[in-house]
Amino acid sequence: MKKEDYELLFKVTKIGTRAVKKAQEENRKKGLPSVYSKNKKIYYELPDGTMTVNAPA
Repeated sequence: MKKEDYELLFKVTKIGTRAVKKAQEENRKKGLPSVYSKNKKIYYELPDGTMTVNAPA
């Protein structure tokens, strides 16, 4: 990869990270869980920060 490719990758990653953090913050303010997937398993982060595999009601 060229230096320019790494710089672009860094910028895109930075933008994506900011977007995820903003979405997480908005979900907490609205009392909504954030949903993640890792190794084909779904996880929920509740507004109080608790992580669970059980879908919230």
